[in-house]
Amino acid sequence: MQENEKRHRIVGSSLLLLTSLIWGFAFVSQVQGMQSVSPMFFNAIRFTLGAVSLVPVLVVMSRIQAGRAATRQSPNASRGTLAVWSAVCGLILWAGATSQQYGVQLSMSAGHSGFVTALYIVLVPVLGFLFLHRRIHMLTVLAIIVSIVGFYLLCVTDSIRTISVGDLVLLASAVLYATHILVIDRVGGRLNPIALSLGQYLVVSLLSWVSTLVLHQVDWQGALACAGALAYAGIMSVGVAYTLQVVGQRVVPPSQASMIMSLESFFSAVGGALILHETMSGRGYVGCAMIFLGTILAQIDPEHLIRRFSPDDSQQKTIE
Repeated sequence: MQENEKRHRIVGSSLLLLTSLIWGFAFVSQVQGMQSVSPMFFNAIRFTLGAVSLVPVLVVMSRIQAGRAATRQSPNASRGTLAVWSAVCGLILWAGATSQQYGVQLSMSAGHSGFVTALYIVLVPVLGFLFLHRRIHMLTVLAIIVSIVGFYLLCVTDSIRTISVGDLVLLASAVLYATHILVIDRVGGRLNPIALSLGQYLVVSLLSWVSTLVLHQVDWQGALACAGALAYAGIMSVGVAYTLQVVGQRVVPPSQASMIMSLESFFSAVGGALILHETMSGRGYVGCAMIFLGTILAQIDPEHLIRRFSPDDSQQKTIE
């Protein structure tokens, strides 16, 4: 039984690693898309494709869960609750995705954008402490300090002692993504995760299409020019990657899963270097490394480590 569990965890970890790779390389497609269409139009098509790609996943998962007594709820109540929270989460996600895409357009760097966006991992416990009165550990404080220094090294160059508008927009998107995670954390346990994702993606699609039409930014010729980037950002990074995440997290502990998926920022830099031939200064690479270290530290629970490696627990496990 332990061998089976170990194999399942290896497979699950591999799926999560593939998920982070897909998400990281999505920054490349986001940069490529900005060469042909506007940020709003890009997101309109991207999240429409993402929503459509989740429909078959939702159908399959619904059939799997159909026989479970725990899923039998009042249809009207569950649909109403799902609609409300889909709208709330979708609005926050739309604001985050929009600001991120404008930030990508301003920076035009996959690796740079990926590491700045990764700050949302550090911001989650910070916002939880400020607004939800959640306790934070000293490692979290250290993660914040390390990430701030990394952000400074990455975004403030030697010659210009100011942060660019693009970096500020990307930082705003990281705050919004952290807010989105906290909201999902509060309500996600009561709702079907894939149904909630589909609902919020539909909301993001609707808001993006309305904004695109209002701004007169519909450009189908430009969309055809970056069709591959749009397909990857929509189908692969949403439908495929999200499905892999759901499957992988079923057998991998949350702490381990979050650390694997934080490799998204690393893969954004790899994708930018391999496909877009991006390079950074030594200062920039140090900043990326510090941000990455900060995201790892932010996910470590010292109390869990103490319990896991304490002599008393080890003796108890031996006796059992």
